Amino acid sequence: MHTKLLSACPVGVGARIVQVEVDLAFGIPRFDIVGLPDAAIRESSKRIISAVKNCGFRLSAKRVTVNLAPADLKKEGTLFDLPTAVGILRALKEIELPLEFKKETLFIGELSLDGAIRPIKGALAVAYDAKRAGKKRIILPRANAKEAALIKEIEIIGVHHLTELVAYLRGEHSIEPTKNSLKLFAQEKKTTDLDFSQVKGQRQAKRALQIAAAGRHNILFIGPPGSGKTMLAKRLPSIMPPLSFDEILQTSKIYSICGKLDGKPLVFDRPFRNPHHTISQAGLIGGGSYPQPGEISLAHNGILFLDELTEFKRDTLEVMRQPLENKKVSIARVQQSLSFPASFLLVAALNPCPCGFLGDKKRACYCTNQQINRYLSKLSGPLLDRVDLQISVQSVAYDTIKAKDIPNQSSAQLLEKINIALAMQKKRFNSADKWNAHMPADEIEQFCVLTDPAEQLVKKAFEALHLSMRGYHKLLKVSRTIADLEGSELIDLPHIREAIMYRSLDQNLEKHRG
Repeated sequence: MHTKLLSACPVGVGARIVQVEVDLAFGIPRFDIVGLPDAAIRESSKRIISAVKNCGFRLSAKRVTVNLAPADLKKEGTLFDLPTAVGILRALKEIELPLEFKKETLFIGELSLDGAIRPIKGALAVAYDAKRAGKKRIILPRANAKEAALIKEIEIIGVHHLTELVAYLRGEHSIEPTKNSLKLFAQEKKTTDLDFSQVKGQRQAKRALQIAAAGRHNILFIGPPGSGKTMLAKRLPSIMPPLSFDEILQTSKIYSICGKLDGKPLVFDRPFRNPHHTISQAGLIGGGSYPQPGEISLAHNGILFLDELTEFKRDTLEVMRQPLENKKVSIARVQQSLSFPASFLLVAALNPCPCGFLGDKKRACYCTNQQINRYLSKLSGPLLDRVDLQISVQSVAYDTIKAKDIPNQSSAQLLEKINIALAMQKKRFNSADKWNAHMPADEIEQFCVLTDPAEQLVKKAFEALHLSMRGYHKLLKVSRTIADLEGSELIDLPHIREAIMYRSLDQNLEKHRG
């Protein structure tokens, strides 16, 4: 007896429809799965046979052959357990499925030995692409029903046990489709107690973070240990605007593919990823025999914080150069090439030398020029050229810590001007999801209009700072954001002066390289 059902396989941050063909024949008992399955799929035969038996269905000595088509697509994961089990039951004539039902329905899920249906990775991506493929219904683990229900106009049937599913397919038991309720999901949005009012002093660093949040500009902090670099970076999410619906969908799909939703239906807060400096290239960029997103994709629409930047391996840092420009990363393998989104705001922090006190006002640095040169050699010129804002963070004085008459800017105060800048960008680009930092060259010429004094200063800075064309464009884009924060349509002299101040640190680093 032969039967066919539809399932899906996550590929990159999307999904491909897969046809699960099950054939039962007389002969020596065997269970074969073909169609480029991975180890988890090949092992599924033991789970499926035990689940079918423990649910009270008799599987006599038969030869079971399962084909996953298209046969040339590499497949991974455990989500084919459920369609294979249903296919076997259909072949045993335990259930009947109308032809139209089979064409409109996808089955995904992992089976336990007792028939319980366990959650799988990538349910949101499967639901998104199932709708695009014109399917009307997905039967999947109940634990994944909420995330899949984000996609409208597709019926989500969540089940927790194989016997429940069989009763539903026989018409003996009804299951209400999971409702799409974005408002209920929004209540699960986490809150944070981190606020910029908790940071004493550091007005210039706060100003730089305000600019970074308003225009999505990459930022680098350099300063002695204990000066507050990490503390400042961790409070950046408190002045970032909330995710739009499209951004929620994009980010949640990535986390669903990686199995990192942690039982939550969606990702509502901008991601803040803080990988350790021992991370590998594949961990940062993504990869593997079945390519998976890396940290830069998990930071999509959010923040990637690289603390102790010079402790990362140089070749690990260099692979970020293309994603920082293209906002995506492409991973090529022999049989396929995948692209993962990687539009993130880079925040990096480092000490200026091995001992950490070069240029510090409180403690002297005893590092030799050779040691400083070796320490900073991990930061290449092309990588620094992709960082828009470079800020020196000094240690805070005791009087500043104890002063009660010096007001500390709160996140709410910083956000006031950021909202002004965001409104101007939304009007300028006719989009709420595009930022000054992402302007191409033609838009820079169109929107970065300078006054005559500002034009003269830019010309001097171009020669004095030896700016590349990328550095010149980034100077204009930062100036555009500074002008937006002030509500100005034209870029004036003070805006250029401030932007130049944030581009001069790489020149100081060059001096210390000997």
